[in-house]
Amino acid sequence: MVDIATRVYNHKWKIDPIVRSLIDTDFYKLLMCQSVFRNKPQTDVVFSLINRSNHIPLAKLIDEGELREQLDHIRSLSLSRGESTWLRGNTFYGKRQMFRSDFMEWFENLRLPPYHLERKGDQYELTFEGSWPEVMLWEIPALAVLMELRSRAVLNDMRRFELQVLYARAMTRVWEKIEELRKIDGLGIADFGTRRRHSFLWQDWCVQAMIEGLGPSFTGTSNCLIAMRREVEAIGTNAHELPMVYSALADSDEALAQAPYDVLSDWHEEHDGNLRIILPDTYGTQGFLDRAPDWLAGWTGIRVDSGDPAAGAEIAINWWKARGEDPTQKRVIFSDGLDVDKIRELHSQFAPRTKVSFGWGTLLTNDFRGLVPDDALAPFSLVCKAVSANGRPTVKLSDNPEKAMGPEDEINRYKRVFGVGTQESIEVIV
Repeated sequence: MVDIATRVYNHKWKIDPIVRSLIDTDFYKLLMCQSVFRNKPQTDVVFSLINRSNHIPLAKLIDEGELREQLDHIRSLSLSRGESTWLRGNTFYGKRQMFRSDFMEWFENLRLPPYHLERKGDQYELTFEGSWPEVMLWEIPALAVLMELRSRAVLNDMRRFELQVLYARAMTRVWEKIEELRKIDGLGIADFGTRRRHSFLWQDWCVQAMIEGLGPSFTGTSNCLIAMRREVEAIGTNAHELPMVYSALADSDEALAQAPYDVLSDWHEEHDGNLRIILPDTYGTQGFLDRAPDWLAGWTGIRVDSGDPAAGAEIAINWWKARGEDPTQKRVIFSDGLDVDKIRELHSQFAPRTKVSFGWGTLLTNDFRGLVPDDALAPFSLVCKAVSANGRPTVKLSDNPEKAMGPEDEINRYKRVFGVGTQESIEVIV
């Protein structure tokens, strides 16, 4: 097993690039990329870094030259032969050849497009612009670089034994969480922690701990590189990016109202089984399900990713019942801000009524709270989102208005079109 503390101490020797591979990304990114490659390849999209925790002065903590060095390294990466073989030949969700040959040929020749980096006060403005299939693949590595460079900045002046003790404490914390999770009968949980991880090595260690500690209750990881190396299932389906861009391309209010269902119609043609998971909260869960076509009720399940998770699950269960479906045969995946207590509570509440799964993110792969002075390693909320498509702004409403994004006039228009009323604000922790 890797001695993480020693490797961190030796980072000054530059032996560890932060992003090691183009498949050091989340599985849903590759699935969405194939869908975009097929359906909207000519769309021009801008992605932008958004630091929701603006009390973290990234530009003061992270050297611009080092940031550029890491981003330039990512632009030099391409798929290795082994990675391509794994994607082409592996079985995902019971399906062989998940990735079509034309997409794989394109991906094998891909180098990520240029980036734009500029310091604005104590923050960085980092944007990516170009064709949607290419630009979208910047999101996860860009976040990984910023998160890990912040970690390195905090740890830079710590000595070898300080680092050994820090990581021993963090490992103990993760293992104590795993021991609590062992007590939950019928648990199904996956690692969703790539986007805001402490570091690649730490995420890899956490996955190994989950494999050993939870056995078959650990269902896999969203990280493709770790899934390949550790021989576990790659987990993921789709994300808010698809309806946000499809909606921005709509030419009328009527087309806008239909856009989120057009996304899933395209997805329906490509995938079946466990890949048919609805993410309904981009423009409000209740309204999305109220207007949903009947064929969506036949999908496998729903992911709850914002707002009150229990309320979101209740809405889904009631919707299935109203559409003549049996909720006990459906899956609800919880994936927002989870830690052990919330996982235990939600499992107890909903496991008797539906199939419950958990995508455990930041508080698995980046929980160093209280372990260094001034809590300088506490996780924070950093995202990289599509902010425009073909020159039109994107909008996300969410079930939590604290996660809404887009120009105010467009947010108000989307609320009108999608019938979103008063929403309850919930603090965004991660």
